[in-house]
Amino acid sequence: MDIGTRPRTLPIAPSAGPSRRHLPIAGPSRDVDRHYRPVYCVWEITLQCDLSCRHCGSRAGRARPDELTTAQALDLVEQMADLGVLEVTVIGGEAYLRDDWTQIVAAIRRRGMQCSMTTGGRALTRERARQAKDAGLESVSVSIDGLEATHDALRGVKGSFTAAMNAIEHLHEVGIPVSSNCQIGRANFREIERVFSLVAGSGIRAWQVQLTVAMGRAADEPHLLLEPFQMIEVMPMLARIARQAKELDVVFWPAANIGYFGPDEALLRGGLPRGSHTSCGAGRSVLGIEANGDIKGCPSLPTSDYVGGNVRDASLQTIWEQSTPLRFTRDRTKDDLSGFCRDCYYAEGCMGGCSWTTHVVMGKPGNNPFCHHRALELLQQGKRERLVRDVAPMGAPFDFGAFTVVCEDWPQNELDRAREVAKTGEGWLEP
Repeated sequence: MDIGTRPRTLPIAPSAGPSRRHLPIAGPSRDVDRHYRPVYCVWEITLQCDLSCRHCGSRAGRARPDELTTAQALDLVEQMADLGVLEVTVIGGEAYLRDDWTQIVAAIRRRGMQCSMTTGGRALTRERARQAKDAGLESVSVSIDGLEATHDALRGVKGSFTAAMNAIEHLHEVGIPVSSNCQIGRANFREIERVFSLVAGSGIRAWQVQLTVAMGRAADEPHLLLEPFQMIEVMPMLARIARQAKELDVVFWPAANIGYFGPDEALLRGGLPRGSHTSCGAGRSVLGIEANGDIKGCPSLPTSDYVGGNVRDASLQTIWEQSTPLRFTRDRTKDDLSGFCRDCYYAEGCMGGCSWTTHVVMGKPGNNPFCHHRALELLQQGKRERLVRDVAPMGAPFDFGAFTVVCEDWPQNELDRAREVAKTGEGWLEP
């Protein structure tokens, strides 16, 4: 797919606003707040980036104006360890563009937490890879979002594909285990199987995949997003890849917004404790940190709605236990769901799937159109869902627009083909 030229009505790398300071605290910690602990943290240590990805939800590029100092970052490491965090993934922007990034990695490791990094790899040189190894970095996931032309177009920099593949080689050379990750959108989903074969051949140990979500720059260009009805072809494709990954001894890791409960659920998520999708872990097992010290229950959630406090104002433990925005999954019940999800057979276990994916489309979590089970149920009725953007985002990091999910009859000339793809798990909606 030719993704066309980038819209120029908004700045590519806007300046982020200041941190969200002096937010109210909800009240004393409850038993449920003390029960849950963030075993996994994703920490944006800088918003500075050397790519300008067209699907970037955070609109990374410029550093935030008030990013944590080294001393504040190292103190936050101590607080994370004390709170019970077991693993930290450092991200950006691009994490290696922060001057003290290896100090942060080393501090995480000294406190006994695992540490990994996700990167676009544009300037992950052999020297930087060696520095990461010396600091104790345990694994790196390199983003590969398509074959060369598609990847470069999506990443906004010609040569970024070659640089990412070189980064994988540099990491292998210094002995850091390498994984890869990929977003799926309308521009690249027909290439995903070839992308997996490519990165599997480079010696990765694991591969993570997620849907491109309508946040930030991705919401500027709705044609980059999948339509909800395309889950009918995307999920069987991922099942094919999962089988191949098993044969190659590569861990297949579907992200939380790949879903849910279709015929391939056990294959895709059989390794999870429950053997299937689990509801959103934001604020229960997952913690997100922005580079300025703002705290969220998940790193991907919109800043405007989900920041619960800033570590310059309160301790991490206080924010985790006593801020309302971090409590939303602890308190959520089936009554908080709406639309199709409210009456779904899987409602109690799924709780509407990925809160991030849903909020930026529907304006709130709890009614997720990007669901395989939902698409199949509608197909039985001859119906499908697609997105219409009503309001464009304003152009700030982690912003989003407004969409309507239109439920309509399948065009008669496409319905038989859709049912055949759903039945066989092979092929595409367009012959």
